[in-house]
Amino acid sequence: MKEFLQKKIKQAPTDPGVYHFLNSDKKIIYIGKAKNIRNRIRTYFQKSNNISSKNATMVKHVTDIEWIVVRNEVEALMTEANLIKEHQPRYNVDLKDDKSYPFIRITNEPFPQVFITRNIIRDGSKYYGPFTDTRRLRMILKALNKVFPIRSCSYLIDAKVIKEKKISICLDYHINKCEGPCEGLVSRDQYFIMVNRIEDFMRGKTKVIESHLNDMMVKASKEQRYEEAGLYRDQLSAIDSFKRKQSHVATDFTERDVIALAREGSYGVAVVLRIRNGKIFSRDKLLLKQLTDDEIIMKTVITRFYMDSDYLPKEISLQVVPADEQELILWMKERKKSSVKFIFPQKGEKAKELRVTMQNAKLLLSEWLLNRQKRKDQVPSILEQLKDDLNMDVPPRRIEAFDISHLGGTNTVASLVCFIDGRPKKTKYRKYNIKSVKGIDDFASMREVVFRRYRRIKEESRSMPDLILVDGGKGQLSMALSALRELGMDYIPIIGLAKKLEEVFVPGNSESQFIHKTSPGLLLLRRIRDEAHRFAITFQRKKRNKDLTKSIFNDIKGLGAKRSAMLLQSFSGPKQIAKQTPEEIRAKTGIPMKIVKEIIKVAKNYNSSII
Repeated sequence: MKEFLQKKIKQAPTDPGVYHFLNSDKKIIYIGKAKNIRNRIRTYFQKSNNISSKNATMVKHVTDIEWIVVRNEVEALMTEANLIKEHQPRYNVDLKDDKSYPFIRITNEPFPQVFITRNIIRDGSKYYGPFTDTRRLRMILKALNKVFPIRSCSYLIDAKVIKEKKISICLDYHINKCEGPCEGLVSRDQYFIMVNRIEDFMRGKTKVIESHLNDMMVKASKEQRYEEAGLYRDQLSAIDSFKRKQSHVATDFTERDVIALAREGSYGVAVVLRIRNGKIFSRDKLLLKQLTDDEIIMKTVITRFYMDSDYLPKEISLQVVPADEQELILWMKERKKSSVKFIFPQKGEKAKELRVTMQNAKLLLSEWLLNRQKRKDQVPSILEQLKDDLNMDVPPRRIEAFDISHLGGTNTVASLVCFIDGRPKKTKYRKYNIKSVKGIDDFASMREVVFRRYRRIKEESRSMPDLILVDGGKGQLSMALSALRELGMDYIPIIGLAKKLEEVFVPGNSESQFIHKTSPGLLLLRRIRDEAHRFAITFQRKKRNKDLTKSIFNDIKGLGAKRSAMLLQSFSGPKQIAKQTPEEIRAKTGIPMKIVKEIIKVAKNYNSSII
């Protein structure tokens, strides 16, 4: 273990909190929680035969540790869940696309709106969900709109707006889809009675609503208000239609969710079955990757699924006891304002529900893995063409390309872009500052960046590319190939693409490879080369602007390192700074006005001198 990490562990607090492991790029690769941060961190670095292969691999990449101290374990639990969702570390359980799960939102307004949203805004609004089955979600919302004349407009309606008659009733009012709160045709109290019934509907409590609507229908009919009675009849019909589409599964009417997990290798699917009034209200699925123990997966599913929801069930049926069970129960009790219990049924009706949910999870997992395999097996035709153009054995599904950029031998940088199945994978892009080369030497710069890239790939046992593309001719290709040979990785196919005549060079051949100028394969190579060039140029300009900004502002009195950093973070360079007003720069950076005026003066003088 590195001496630095040993010191860091000794400095770690013994309080409850959350810890982060960072790699050499200062990127968070794992987030965990602990009752005692120091003791928990220490367990990862102790020699033990019980450490999992995943943790052993992770620890090799840890270069720094950070932590956040909190008040108690429940707070640690939620801090951990929120941070994992935000950073999505490589070694934590990954919930695929969980940021985009939709909810039904009831806004915090005098006359609330009800609509589907994927954005959680903590302004007092209530959120019901999440729903992973958008078809089911829209069916629920359609039923709500048929039963309740909730407004569909997005105006802010309050007493002042109504009094000043700023909004007029729309078509929805005339076709009985809205009660006209914008003109005060329904009181706030009456409107909130309807909102409360919507909340009951979302909890699956339809009997009270049906009883009320039936009473209103009978009363309207007796008083010969037949059109109004017809509306109540249609609303009852909408509820009945919605209920018929729900499967009856239980005679126990306790509100509960059933969660089951199916897994295969590092992939898994968790299914959440919401049961309300003995019927399935919804079935939601969560796709999981980077799996660990079932207990940790179950904890992750529970925290992330219920994190943003304002409605929690009374019971949750589970296959296994989740990690940090007591903290989870305390957190859910705090959220619900009443008790929530986990149950682990072994027999009877609830065990049958769990088996049904498990079967759903297995079927969905099989479907997901099959679709993944189909996508994996489908090779785009352009890659088949490129395989033939380059006389390769297999289509190059993963292509990595390099380019070098500098300005007269200064600020030399390199770019790496990655294309998978013919499409850019921007999360795999990388930037490099060239360290060992002085002046103009594209060949040596190319050798350095190729060596650095694949030495790291080799050390970390990451996925290798099917093809490496370097921007340049025989010289750049030769230097890149020498770097691969030094690493013992010259078995990876590599080519050079020269700009001047768009010629493709392959190792061992002094002449360019003949590829027809209209070949889709060559067009793809050009596109990848141009993307690498664009990425390198963008990085080089940004670096140059920062260095330039530092140099021209160095003599300004009172502009120290911190203020310079703030200036550089806020603006791209002297050209942009010169266009700002003193007030705009002051607002963004907090730099005193006297210094700001001097900054603008220097920027304008510089810009005029280079025109």
